[in-house]
Amino acid sequence: MAAENHTDISEFLLLGLSEDPALQPLIYGLFLSMYLVTVLGNLLIILAVSSDSHLHTPMYFFLSNLSFVDICFTSTTIPKMLVNINVHVKDISYMGCLTQMYFFMIFAGLDNFLLTVMAYDRFVAICYPLHYMVIMNPCFCGFLVLMSWFIMSLVALVHVLLISRLTFSLETEIPHFFCDLAQILKVAHSDTLMNNICMYLSTVLLGVFPVTVILFSYSKIVSCLMRMSSTAGKNKAFSTCGSHLCVVWLFYGTGVGVYLSSAVTPSSEGSSIASVMYTVITPMLNPFIYSLRNKDMKGALGRLLSTAASCL
Repeated sequence: MAAENHTDISEFLLLGLSEDPALQPLIYGLFLSMYLVTVLGNLLIILAVSSDSHLHTPMYFFLSNLSFVDICFTSTTIPKMLVNINVHVKDISYMGCLTQMYFFMIFAGLDNFLLTVMAYDRFVAICYPLHYMVIMNPCFCGFLVLMSWFIMSLVALVHVLLISRLTFSLETEIPHFFCDLAQILKVAHSDTLMNNICMYLSTVLLGVFPVTVILFSYSKIVSCLMRMSSTAGKNKAFSTCGSHLCVVWLFYGTGVGVYLSSAVTPSSEGSSIASVMYTVITPMLNPFIYSLRNKDMKGALGRLLSTAASCL
């Protein structure tokens, strides 16, 4: 059938992780469990930071924002997939697909920016401790978060507007469990040159800048720690950076893994499974990494749970 304009398209079909009916209950139970753990874990981080005055510092302000973004990040994709499995359908409306793609790009980018801001925060805290509260004042911290939201909202909007110009055939199948930008461009029936240029430019700019800032920050941190004579000071600095480094490695490692798996393996199913790592696994593990490796966070969570238990 000839390609139809997007105005005639009412829905797309999300093929999901597997089309095997026997695997659907297993996928449903696994993803529901991971989604609940992700929401609960990140919500506990937010509540612990907001309820404990000892954690009202820039580092934990950014951490609570990261936890909020992680909840939203998984909520843009997993609930729709669970509903589709539960009611045995694969469709997502055209506007629903664009909306999902818009918010997915925003929250994925915010994860990227917040990890970058947290690296800069650790750089200032360790290399300029006497000026830390002056540099990382509440207004500046709020400005960094708001600028991250503004930049990603603008970038995502540009991509959505460019996608809205494309044409698709009726009942277009997307070989993924959510509306991924790259997959949508592959199934379009019109010229996607401008979309691809914009996608590659934004990937380079939003990828190279954050990674450069993170590498610069930690190179300065290591240089500063090498000049430290106090062993206790070094251990404290390493403890505050350890959790962040683990999350950075997990986020960028899984992202690179998805890219490599897509480049090496042409299978769309393999690419979808690899995408699970950074869309589901990473947001789920972040709260555990920060709570298990951080004494202040463990103490705050303990007090929060004790208070909740006493109220029951």
